[in-house]
Amino acid sequence: MADLFDASPAETVPADAPLAERLRPATLEEVIGQSQLLGPEGALTVMLRGHLPSLILWGPPGVGKTTIARLLARRTGLRFVQISAIFTGVADLKKVFAEAAMHRAQGQGTLLFVDEIHRFNKAQQDGFLPHMEDGTVTLVGATTENPSFELNAALMSRAQVLVLQRLTLRDLELMTQRAEKALGRKLPLDGPAREAMLEMADGDGRALLNLVEQVAAWAPKDVVDRDALAARLQRRAPQHDKSGDGHFNLISALHKSVRGSDPDAALYWLARMLRAGEDPRYLARRVTRMAVEDIGLADPQAQGICLEAWNTYERLGSPEGEQAIANAVVYLALAPKSNAGYAAYKAAMKSAGTTGSEPPPKHILNAPTKLMKEQGYGAGYAYDHDAAEGFSGQNYFPEGMKRPVFYIPVDRGFERELGRRLDWFVEQRAKRGRS
Repeated sequence: MADLFDASPAETVPADAPLAERLRPATLEEVIGQSQLLGPEGALTVMLRGHLPSLILWGPPGVGKTTIARLLARRTGLRFVQISAIFTGVADLKKVFAEAAMHRAQGQGTLLFVDEIHRFNKAQQDGFLPHMEDGTVTLVGATTENPSFELNAALMSRAQVLVLQRLTLRDLELMTQRAEKALGRKLPLDGPAREAMLEMADGDGRALLNLVEQVAAWAPKDVVDRDALAARLQRRAPQHDKSGDGHFNLISALHKSVRGSDPDAALYWLARMLRAGEDPRYLARRVTRMAVEDIGLADPQAQGICLEAWNTYERLGSPEGEQAIANAVVYLALAPKSNAGYAAYKAAMKSAGTTGSEPPPKHILNAPTKLMKEQGYGAGYAYDHDAAEGFSGQNYFPEGMKRPVFYIPVDRGFERELGRRLDWFVEQRAKRGRS
């Protein structure tokens, strides 16, 4: 059992182990980055002055989640057990808990590190609860996904969520210097090439050390420039899970950049998603939604331009069709903004939900039969085309319902003209005593 799951930190690391393993910090103080957790008054530092609770470590890949969990076990004297939710079933979990209970009876606590904990289903997550509550294990779960969406409430209530940040360029440079010290030589890179290598790591320490290991294997006599580095190394794809939290973060950034009338930022986030492999059809649909929700009638052309861009992509395909979507994004960013129609629709839906059984007034009901005419259907209806200026001002809401106001146009773009028209109709109703 221990051979399968017990991954307590080894005191020695083989000389031929990967560089990332050889450079794994021996103490929490050696961890690069995450000062918000490990600084003098960081969250973990404060916790370690008392009792270590169960934790959920949430952050992107390669920022130290596994390393921190190992070092927490070492600092607190707990036995370290590591499992992965991808490869662990219910039977395996039962064995882990049974062994932890046995060690607890002998006075040895267990820190159970669960990588990719969000991959466990609700029933499996519930299985941790009694063992966390009775102290059999101190759980440290690691996830790249938003715990609010992926972990159930019962588990979240028994653990504290700590957020780990992607490593900065400064953090990655410190890690590179530590690697060079361990290797006993400087990397054969000029300044711009070194900076490019750090950028390729994209905030992931493990990815950086893999790149360092590749570069260190090159002959050190020739200094490599940025172009040569790009030719020798394949650039790492940006982190983007099309069904995960990163996906929603990027589309949110695109939407808010459009809403904020910043075409450059909007194009940047569009490009980020396209480079990461996002489906252009999904983007075309979301961009069309932006036209409906954030521009509306302030620019009635916006929706049509988005639909044409979508249609153009379907005809041209990638990569040429993506330019049409980019054009639509620029147009939306620069268009006058209004959510008046969107807000009016929501208000009308809410009102309909509370007055949904009220019938229309009889004067606007059709009367195709004699009985319906005798019941007053259609009686008193004013045909607007026969009224002065083509407007009768009749009431079209249910009888007895106070006239609501849903649509309040903004004084921007084409909605400025719609506002003038609306004001005229309000004025005419007032003159006819039908306001």
